[in-house]
Amino acid sequence: MNEPKKQLVRALTLTDATSIVVGGVIGTGVFLKTAVMTQQLGSPVLVMLAWVAAGLLSLAGALTYAELGAMFPRTGGEYVYLNKAYGEVPAFLWGWMQVAVAATGAIAAISTGFAIFLSALVPMGGAWVERNFNLFGQEIHWQLGLQQVVAVAAIIFFSAINCLGVAVGGRVQSVLTGAKILIIAAIVAGVFFLSPSARWSNLVAPASATQWGMVQSFGAGMIAASWAYSGWYSLPIVAGEVRNPERNVPRALIFGMLAVMLVYVLTNLSYFYALPVSEVTTSNSSAHPDAMPVAAKAVQTFSGSLGLGLISIAFVVSIAGSLNAVILGTARVPYAMARDGLFFSRLGKVSSSSHVPVWAILFQAVWASVLALSGTFDQLTTYSIFALWLFYGVTAIAVFVLRRKMPEARRPYRTLGYPVVPLLSVLGAAWLVINTIQTSPIESAVGLLLIALGLPVYFFFKLSRRQAK
Repeated sequence: MNEPKKQLVRALTLTDATSIVVGGVIGTGVFLKTAVMTQQLGSPVLVMLAWVAAGLLSLAGALTYAELGAMFPRTGGEYVYLNKAYGEVPAFLWGWMQVAVAATGAIAAISTGFAIFLSALVPMGGAWVERNFNLFGQEIHWQLGLQQVVAVAAIIFFSAINCLGVAVGGRVQSVLTGAKILIIAAIVAGVFFLSPSARWSNLVAPASATQWGMVQSFGAGMIAASWAYSGWYSLPIVAGEVRNPERNVPRALIFGMLAVMLVYVLTNLSYFYALPVSEVTTSNSSAHPDAMPVAAKAVQTFSGSLGLGLISIAFVVSIAGSLNAVILGTARVPYAMARDGLFFSRLGKVSSSSHVPVWAILFQAVWASVLALSGTFDQLTTYSIFALWLFYGVTAIAVFVLRRKMPEARRPYRTLGYPVVPLLSVLGAAWLVINTIQTSPIESAVGLLLIALGLPVYFFFKLSRRQAK
């Protein structure tokens, strides 16, 4: 008798949906990536152009997904779109990558980053146990200590919040996103109005930077910026819980990505206004692992020793917002797969009290916690990057496929600039896939292997579904 009540509810407002986009995208990249991009490009102007170009490419992807999200306002995102365009197998393989490696690995990585940045405010001591081992030929340093415990606690905490209801998770996301934007606005305003050493002449490239070298490195700079723009595709996954999704999903994607682009451009402009190029290039990065982040250096130009504490707070709030957004969205992937009989059936059940897939959220939390404690999430997410960009391109192509396959279907929103905009999205994904194959052939091969491992899992669940019927 209570079964009709056990369904998802459309409780996310346009503000909540936009907060999922903005909060899911803005993590730590805006505070850290500028240093390595400046090392690659040498010119502040080219770095700014790389941020704008990567933003436009991501916006093209958001505009493309907006048509699919409005056309199929259901829970599952790419899983639904791939299923409609190509069938169950590609859809399942995308879901398999998300559940097994990509999404849960991202949660593990974000929660670990949360613990690391929190340790700058609350000392956590050293590791209790440390070991080294190999995975696919790569050396992995494993350790267990209070940081790992805090990382798992963060996963459990935000998973518990999202078990209370999608409206609760959405409101928490709106608060965290608002706090994140306010902190970034304070940093930008502080640099422009309070920094005594800031000057526009800092944006002039040093004479040693050659134009040819800059052009050759522009692609690498765009890839670094593209990483900081990722995460906007979390919203289509929860489209089944957005109010008036035909209007609000496209609006949230478009408004959210435009807001992110504005934040990124103004923040990076403040860095170069506050610091000379030499200070930016020697900020925290792989080349300078012990240096302060570029954001901390910029803040210190007007706040002195308080700068590092302010940036640490900004890191913690920003990454908490990203963690909540990813947990809220990606738990719906195993839920959608289970509803189709292609995953554990219990994960397809909805709580009658909170109207969310509690079992799917708990399953995701447990596996992400295992990855966080294993120390292998960085390697696993590296291996999955190739596969994710591949599926991203295939999903963008789905707009063309579905226009031919379902020409009479209702499309409340049509991609602005079709066919150029979705084509740019496809070409951008293809370029990143080819670049990954060229620069990381082993990781790309392992990514294909991880996709292939999903095939026997698919046939297992398909056989189980057939037997159940």
